[in-house]
Amino acid sequence: MFDYTARPDLLKGRIIMVTGAGRGIGAAAAKAYAAHGATVLLLGKTEANLNEVYDEIVAAGQAEPVVVPFNLETAQPHHYDELAAMIEGNFGRLDGLLHNASIIGPRTPVEQLSGEHFMRVMHINVNAMFMLTSTLLPLLKLSEDASVVFTSSSVGRKGRAYWGAYGVSKFATEGLMQTLADELEDVASVRSNSINPGATRTSMRAQAYPSENPQNNPLPEEIMPVYLYLMGPDSTSVNGQALNAQ
Repeated sequence: MFDYTARPDLLKGRIIMVTGAGRGIGAAAAKAYAAHGATVLLLGKTEANLNEVYDEIVAAGQAEPVVVPFNLETAQPHHYDELAAMIEGNFGRLDGLLHNASIIGPRTPVEQLSGEHFMRVMHINVNAMFMLTSTLLPLLKLSEDASVVFTSSSVGRKGRAYWGAYGVSKFATEGLMQTLADELEDVASVRSNSINPGATRTSMRAQAYPSENPQNNPLPEEIMPVYLYLMGPDSTSVNGQALNAQ
């Protein structure tokens, strides 16, 4: 595991948005950020799941989070603008953005991958991620120390057979992270890095590897050290890096 121990007040006073916050790694990250002092904006398409995470955070006595129902597949440009306006009106800035939401799509040879499936994966995993990043960037620039964390994958760092659309989307994720990191270096107090979570006990992992014993993989809560590290002030000088959770 990534070797880092976060102090209890690491994220005190910070406003952090987590996409795909309703379950899996997103839910674990949201709860970890809240436990270390952040006010978390829980973004996702399934409101019931977001409400569960909200209830857990409130029950733990942490800063009240904000549930943000938002469908990355169907959102139009004006929806992103409205989201930014809501954040600005309520908080005045954004200190962190964790891009966690994505879909796998069919795992099939490129020759058998339909254009429709490819474009759907790219839209949710890349286009929506870009729209969210570009729209929220002005709010991130208002922070004294902002962090954008992209969720990558081993198949987004070295191509692997049958991972077509998902793998390509994660290569694009790394590309956007590197581009943003280079553009903002010494220009704004916004840093960008990526995390490869590795094999983790989530429903997405089970979908990708149905024959695997999930008990052999760590829980999302166990891979949080790197997520906390990149979102807090201890990583201020880290920019444009591709890190591994495990």
